[in-house]
Amino acid sequence: MYRYDTLDHTLVAERVAQFRDQTQRFLAGQLSEDEFKPLRLRNGLYIQTHAPMLRVAVPYGLLSTRQVRMLAHLARKYDRGYGHFTTRQNIQYNWPKLEEVPDMLADLATVEMHAIQTSGNCIRNTTADHFAGIAPDEIDDPRPYCEIIRQWSTLHPEFNYLPRKFKIAVTGSPADRAASQVHDIGLHLRRGPDGQTGFEVLVGGGLGRTPIIGKVIRDFLPREHLLSYLEAVLRVYNRAGRRDNIYKARIKILVKAMGEEAFRAAVEQEWALIRDTALLLDPTEIDRMRKYFRPLPYEKLPDIDVTVGREAAFVAWYRHNTRAHKVSGYRAVMVSLKTPGIAPGDMTAEQMDGLADLADLISSGEVRSTHDQNLVLGDVRQQDLYETWQRLTALGLATANIGTLADMICCPGLDFCSLANASSISIAHQITERFSDIDYLYDLGPLEIKMSGCMNACGHHHVGHIGILGVDKHGEEWYQITIGGSASGDSSLGDVIGPSVAKLEVANTLAMLLDVYVSIREEDETFLQVVRRVGVTPFRERVYAPSR
Repeated sequence: MYRYDTLDHTLVAERVAQFRDQTQRFLAGQLSEDEFKPLRLRNGLYIQTHAPMLRVAVPYGLLSTRQVRMLAHLARKYDRGYGHFTTRQNIQYNWPKLEEVPDMLADLATVEMHAIQTSGNCIRNTTADHFAGIAPDEIDDPRPYCEIIRQWSTLHPEFNYLPRKFKIAVTGSPADRAASQVHDIGLHLRRGPDGQTGFEVLVGGGLGRTPIIGKVIRDFLPREHLLSYLEAVLRVYNRAGRRDNIYKARIKILVKAMGEEAFRAAVEQEWALIRDTALLLDPTEIDRMRKYFRPLPYEKLPDIDVTVGREAAFVAWYRHNTRAHKVSGYRAVMVSLKTPGIAPGDMTAEQMDGLADLADLISSGEVRSTHDQNLVLGDVRQQDLYETWQRLTALGLATANIGTLADMICCPGLDFCSLANASSISIAHQITERFSDIDYLYDLGPLEIKMSGCMNACGHHHVGHIGILGVDKHGEEWYQITIGGSASGDSSLGDVIGPSVAKLEVANTLAMLLDVYVSIREEDETFLQVVRRVGVTPFRERVYAPSR
């Protein structure tokens, strides 16, 4: 993974010192709340319902075990013993004391981490496929390009105060495990006609109040032009994006207002002015960055069937929680943060320490965070999988539910977030209690439930196979249900099935949707495939039948 150089260390240390001074002045009454707000936001600090919330950046989801142990330390010393992994591959702490946040940032700096640009109207943490560098279907490793983007975008003076927040995702696989089509910019690695590496560029994706799938504005961009083209897109947005209405400030609204062709033309015109300037990426710089992400010295091992003679619980875990690796004899292990009764994405300090120990013992000394609020051990020898399962089981991290209904995405909702209209965590608990039969979940097949407590869509409900959105009705919590969404390479937005349902009826409503699916599915047909084949009507009729 990338290691900080002198410039990185200096920049982060100076930012910590600056924020410490700003916090002290605010607490002393020398800065007003309005003056302090933009300063804390640029350092990842929100004010939530009960306490401040600090969001820590995890660039492209990659953590060393030293960093994981530091995250455990922060949870133990400054929070309530746990952290919350998000759909942006970051981690949040929900209970820090404002006066101690500078100390948290100073501790993070010792392991080359920070919270810079995890909030505010700037370029946020660049995200990527959590199987980057190990996926068999990968065209190229996106992480070197993510790091190049990180260095270019960090404290970029021209883009430090954009009309609204800005998110970039990079994927090297056609499967698009980075949800890139619902980002402000999505970058898909491609091979050109001569075998050269480049990018398909999508712009204007996003969720929230106006969900939109991104539009392709360039079919192939040679890799050396990556930064100049990104800069051209950001310049057009920075100049033309709206600042008078927060709900119409995202680049997706600008692209829609200008029209796809007009926006593309504006970007190309801007790009022509800067494409061959200092922003041009030298191949030696790309190669230098790639060296930070060189493949491990893998052993030459045969693929083996590790399930022979093993107990059913291990076999189920192997089938659902491990994935193919590009090197024979290895597997990637999905670490489930969806234990029943625990808020999705939450992880205790003890679990973090234990996972770091395990990653050092049997993997590459790295841990990866995912868009689905889980973690990954990327390089586990197949012969070590049984021991891995045993150790994860002891940590409470081996629930064999990856890809099932129980593997829900869930934002913090009304339990923590001051923007939320309704609870999310309690609904997740309601669903896991109702659907506790793991064999039934396996029979349902792949099923993605994504849940948000408000229209900001931090839980990505628009692109869930089943999406759940909390809404407020005269002070009561109700939930709108959508079906047919997807964030993969075949991205689509879900359709609303009908009026919102009462809080206590959410799990019952899901049960009716699943009854319809089971009754009409064809052989090996998934829930998403059925919805796309028959549409919303059969599901709507069942949920809102007069006889109910």
